[in-house]
Amino acid sequence: MQNFSNDFTGDADSVVQIGAMHGSINLTPKNRALPLPRQLPLPVAGFVNRVETIAALDRLLAAESGTGGVSAIAGPPGVGKTALVMHWAHRVRDRFPDGDLYIDLGGYGPSAPLSADQALDSFLRALDIPKEGIPATLAERASLFRSLVTGRRMLVVLDNAADTATVRPLLPAARGCLALITSRSSLAGLVTREGAARVTLDVLSPSDAVELLVQVIGAARVTAEPDAAVRVAELCGHLPLALRVVAERAVDRPRLTLADLVAELEEEQHRLDSLASGEDELSDVRAAFSWSYRALVPEMQQAFRLLGLHPGREFGVEAAMALLDSAEPRATQRLLETLCAAHLLQEVSRNRYRLHDLLRAYAKERLHEEVSAKDQTLAVRRVLSWYLLATDAGRKVILPHSHEVPLVPAVKLRVPAFDDAEKAMVWFEEERLNILAALDQALDTGQYDIAWKLPVAADGFFELHSYWTEWEAIHRAGAEAARILGDRLGEASNVFALGDADWRGGRPERAMANYHTVIAYGREADDAWLTGFSHRGLGLIHEEMGDREEALTCFRSALEVFRSGGLRRGEGMALLSLGEHAALLEDFEEAAALGARAVEVFVEAHDEWSAAWGTRPLARALMELGRSAEAQELLERAGATFERFKDRRSLAMTLAMMGDIHQVQGDSSAARHRWSEAAELYEAFGENALSGELRAKAAEAG
Repeated sequence: MQNFSNDFTGDADSVVQIGAMHGSINLTPKNRALPLPRQLPLPVAGFVNRVETIAALDRLLAAESGTGGVSAIAGPPGVGKTALVMHWAHRVRDRFPDGDLYIDLGGYGPSAPLSADQALDSFLRALDIPKEGIPATLAERASLFRSLVTGRRMLVVLDNAADTATVRPLLPAARGCLALITSRSSLAGLVTREGAARVTLDVLSPSDAVELLVQVIGAARVTAEPDAAVRVAELCGHLPLALRVVAERAVDRPRLTLADLVAELEEEQHRLDSLASGEDELSDVRAAFSWSYRALVPEMQQAFRLLGLHPGREFGVEAAMALLDSAEPRATQRLLETLCAAHLLQEVSRNRYRLHDLLRAYAKERLHEEVSAKDQTLAVRRVLSWYLLATDAGRKVILPHSHEVPLVPAVKLRVPAFDDAEKAMVWFEEERLNILAALDQALDTGQYDIAWKLPVAADGFFELHSYWTEWEAIHRAGAEAARILGDRLGEASNVFALGDADWRGGRPERAMANYHTVIAYGREADDAWLTGFSHRGLGLIHEEMGDREEALTCFRSALEVFRSGGLRRGEGMALLSLGEHAALLEDFEEAAALGARAVEVFVEAHDEWSAAWGTRPLARALMELGRSAEAQELLERAGATFERFKDRRSLAMTLAMMGDIHQVQGDSSAARHRWSEAAELYEAFGENALSGELRAKAAEAG
């Protein structure tokens, strides 16, 4: 695993960093043009024009043109806040030539809401900030975001915000930018402090509600029974969501008169009166949902109910298969499409689905009434097992030498097979929030074995993509779950990662304590991977603290453990550490010999990335021995490898070393060029001190 000084205390493979970015490495100037993000979801089809609200937003845009602005759209669930914002935002999209950013903050969803930290991380990545350049603190991220959008005209949509505290750091605060926020809360703090324009969205007016029925059912049926149409709208609480659910079902029954529809809805409402209450968010829509739900065939009812157990905000077909205990992708897809056609499910992108919060609440209500606790537990177990197995399948492709722990039986779960590491990384980015939600659900439902195994399987994904806060949090949760079970392997596996996190976070004493804890377990269980990499982690810390004798002892212990356990990559990393230790003592002959042997081990293990990584200290030793031509050739190959694997940090370090070698060879022009290239990369990472040093060297060489 990579630590904060870009060395490794664990196990990463030749492809560990390839999925973090897409496209070729481009060495661009500091003030490079930002990409043009276009993140708005598709607008809702058949939107009923809320004339007054649209006009209010138009007036806000006109008034704030050139000065920036914030609008908070508040209203109860199901009233159509997101639909309104998407409809209006697409209408005015061309007024924001520098792009639009969108994020669902999940303030009222099944999983934990996104934090401002997470949302800013997403925005900064969308604005092409390298993962290495994303600041650690919320304040720094917010400052960088505001700096990036200053001078640009951008639209920022913050959907489903739970509170003002989450929203405030995400506001662009720039002339020409407009922020739209949807929330069930009034967000009074934004109105008071930021001067946000408040737009309160209520249920549809009776005429707009009838117009929505016209759009879905057709004008002929509605105009034939206008009074009945008005009553249908009333029975749906004038809520767009409920109206669409009922109307879609009515379309499937063309011979059903609206008067008969009224009668059926009223009967359903009377039947359900005992469930309604003043504090019940389903009270206005339960009859509409229930009428449509009871019309489904039993298989569809079962699917709708079980989908309410998914831990995240959206899901794919394979996760749905796990919940539904299905082995047939096409059959599952048909079920999902049928629910979408009934407006009980929404397809948010190709083969990705979402339950509206109100429909999820209704699905869970049906689960409580119609599905035994045992069957609910089995469904949750299946979907959590699927996330664990799928995550581990990705780990094996990206990090085949990483720590492997016993999993859970796959039974008939359809686990994805990844063709290559890049596809696995793309899958992770798509499923990252679901993995976090699955971990929370595992803890909440007492599935503690999955709760400790999932962080271990997902470890490399979070670390390699620099989701540092989440990386540490999942392992703290995993360690606690393992302690509850009394599972020493689970605890040690997560504590090892916490050792890495503590070292990266500048807490060496805590890191060493964690590594010692893991070594004690590793010796007891004969776990060479945990024992060896913990010894190496201790060695790296001791070396950093200036205790070279203790560092040497740790590196030798790691090498012995790795060789005894037959762990080739671990052997290579231990040899590499011993070589770098020799270089610190200025024994460059020994450093070169150990470095060459480490690279040889990586090549034998078909670990191309690690071979390139090991080339750097080997080249440094060769340069010190006066063999700069050999060193230069090695670095050229390593640089090509890092560029192909989209590993910009390692590329920057390699370019800087190339500059040093060119300078030794007397080629100042080539040295300036390489140092400047490295400086531009470091600037993109936000590491201005390193960049400044390199630019100073380039200037002196001029």
